[in-house]
Amino acid sequence: MDNFTSPAQLRFEQVNLFTKLKSNHQGYPILQDITFQVFPGERIAIVGVTGAGKTSLLRLINCLTEPSSGKIYLDNQEYRQISAIQLRQMVTLVLQESKLLGMTVQQALEYPLVLRGLPKATIQQRISHWLEQLQIPDDCLGRTEVQLSAGQKQLIAIARALIIQPKILLLDEPTSALDAGTASHLMQILIQLVQTQQTTILMVNHQLDLAQMFYTRLLHLHQGQLLADKPASEVDLASLQTSLIKAQTQAAEEWI
Repeated sequence: MDNFTSPAQLRFEQVNLFTKLKSNHQGYPILQDITFQVFPGERIAIVGVTGAGKTSLLRLINCLTEPSSGKIYLDNQEYRQISAIQLRQMVTLVLQESKLLGMTVQQALEYPLVLRGLPKATIQQRISHWLEQLQIPDDCLGRTEVQLSAGQKQLIAIARALIIQPKILLLDEPTSALDAGTASHLMQILIQLVQTQQTTILMVNHQLDLAQMFYTRLLHLHQGQLLADKPASEVDLASLQTSLIKAQTQAAEEWI
């Protein structure tokens, strides 16, 4: 395997995100006063109930959304000074439901590397490596999206991101469609990736048992605010689970 790009540092400074309204009034807050720093090689789990702002945070990091106020930095360069194309070559987001856009698996995996002008031999080397690592059978390469299970589509989306070799990998519920064995294997692969390449990974995951296998640090979002930012050694998993269940119950009651 060829080497990954050098590791990166990410920094949020008092970032706010509001929904956009047609009037001149400020919209509803999605994220409020988010300040934290991510160092190369960290494995970060982002937790919180539905609507806490987890996916919105990942979208900000990948420049799919712009903050209403505050600043985001990558390697001490403010996001507004980096083009979206350049930034996404370093920061890659895998959404919970990724699409192949009418391509076969082979074409979808090749496409981002062809755009970068990489030699065919390098492209095939990367594809073969990650198919083997993620235990994706070669006979999937000729299939289209409708011929894949939900779990296969999820693994292929992750493979496509890893093939790009990002500095920062953003994963939104990457194990939601995977069986327990495959999910556990994926966690081990990601841990190995961080240890060998210093890739930084931020992962949203509702499955705390899997998140616990993975993270070195945990961010807990609640109603758009950063409720806790703790190293793994300081996380009380039982208390966290109780807190999330209580918050989810309260959120459900507000809809009744």
